[in-house]
Amino acid sequence: MQWEGQEESTNVEDRRGDHAGIAVAGGGSILLAILALIFGGDFGGFNKDPGRPAQVESRSPEEEKLAHFTRVVLRETEVVWADLFRQMGKQYRMPHVELYTGVVESACGRASSAVGPFYCPADEKVYLDLSFFREMQQKLKAPGEFARAYVIAHEIGHHVQKQLGYSQRVDEARRYQNKAEVNRMSVRLELQADYLAGVWAYHAQQKFNFLEKGDLESALNAAFQIGDDRLQKQARGYVVPDSFTHGTSKQRMRWFREGFKTGDLNRARLLFELPNNEL
Repeated sequence: MQWEGQEESTNVEDRRGDHAGIAVAGGGSILLAILALIFGGDFGGFNKDPGRPAQVESRSPEEEKLAHFTRVVLRETEVVWADLFRQMGKQYRMPHVELYTGVVESACGRASSAVGPFYCPADEKVYLDLSFFREMQQKLKAPGEFARAYVIAHEIGHHVQKQLGYSQRVDEARRYQNKAEVNRMSVRLELQADYLAGVWAYHAQQKFNFLEKGDLESALNAAFQIGDDRLQKQARGYVVPDSFTHGTSKQRMRWFREGFKTGDLNRARLLFELPNNEL
């Protein structure tokens, strides 16, 4: 992926080292956390006082490169979505990304880095501990820069959903529906965010021509590795479809690929119109 030398976003708040870290025991913690919350969710389990003063950690060249990468990808999402919203006669509100280390306070509550990247609709921010990108490569077997860009674009997709009114449907389901139905609505929202990440990638490629051989495959592999069925199988040894909240590996790959193939924002509505057996 060709990105170095491109413009950075100014909407990144770098607060790495501002908060004390929360120790998460067990080598499988990242998988367990992702099962609960890969890209957005309930942070109630992390509302604990870390009980330690803030620590400032040294930043390696690798981490600084990841921060630079995040700023560039965010800028490219800003350019694409501002243009697409303009074509619809709407104005795109640019979200912020907050980089943090270990634990973070958001308008959605306190969260440990073990939950992975997440979007908080209450303050319209994406929260990202850059160590997640290492976890992707080492534990989730999802390496590659475009795989990382897909993760960022997915979270920005949640911001787009809020502005287009899709998120409200799931919020209403949480108030009135049973858990199984809420999970089904959550799957639709997450798959739509995958689709929107693909729509972004289609238009970003037209504008920036940044893709290289193997990039698309790396993003599709990331989508595959974080499917609910695959993660549950790894963590539990079995799969419980009724508890899915993000979609299967096949579904996540399908909808990211569909967005990338068509670039059609209007087709995002299909994720809330198709019957469950056609997702």
